[in-house]
Amino acid sequence: MTRDPDLQLERQIERIAGFLRDAGSVTVLTGAGVSAESGIPTFRDAQTGLWAKYDPMELATPQAFARDPSLVTRWYDERRRKCAECKPNPGHLALAWLQDALEGAGKGFTLITQNVDRLHQEAGSRDPLELHGSLWVWRCTSCGDEREERQVPFPEHPPRCECGGMRRPAVVWFGEALPEPVLAAAWRAAEGCGLFMSLGTSSLVEPAASLGRVAAAGGARTVEINPRETPLSPRVDVSVRGATGELLPVILSVLEQVAP
Repeated sequence: MTRDPDLQLERQIERIAGFLRDAGSVTVLTGAGVSAESGIPTFRDAQTGLWAKYDPMELATPQAFARDPSLVTRWYDERRRKCAECKPNPGHLALAWLQDALEGAGKGFTLITQNVDRLHQEAGSRDPLELHGSLWVWRCTSCGDEREERQVPFPEHPPRCECGGMRRPAVVWFGEALPEPVLAAAWRAAEGCGLFMSLGTSSLVEPAASLGRVAAAGGARTVEINPRETPLSPRVDVSVRGATGELLPVILSVLEQVAP
């Protein structure tokens, strides 16, 4: 017996809309796939041009910055330039709408992101938990001053603080711990939600990859939207293959129709 994939997708969408309707609080985790739909290369995408000979996983370390701060900050400046050219996609906008709708109905909503581009904020999302920091926030390695830097490109590499110290991106490099207050807040949001949604993430990078399992252990319904199967796929209530920017607006349109 051949299953109709369109009918299966329709039923999955209806189930997710029902979960959203019934949940008292919703926690959403987004990954690189959501930003990729806006044209931002994923971290592990092949480098091009002048950067083709560099391994990004070797540039994003404290050791690389100590060895050659100019090289590392020029690479991050190039990433900032690419981000500045991109705009939020329908997935970003749908999540901002969802936050407004749920909070307007007195429900809880927490957005957790592994992305560092701040497209969620540009789309209108409020107070997302940035697990890996932001390309737009830079921290002085001497005095610790941290602030948003929107100038692209920097006039010098590395950029300098008013105290004279070198500034580095306030992102989490390999070998560094995630910011404890942000991680603790993300853990609480996963433990206490009624619905957990994993969007555009490979579910490979810890500790973010564990958040879905934490939510399920607390009794939450769980949903995954991702173009490819991930380690989380067999563990969730509904796993849909596809792009967040295409599917999430459809899910929310169904939610509007079924909401009481």
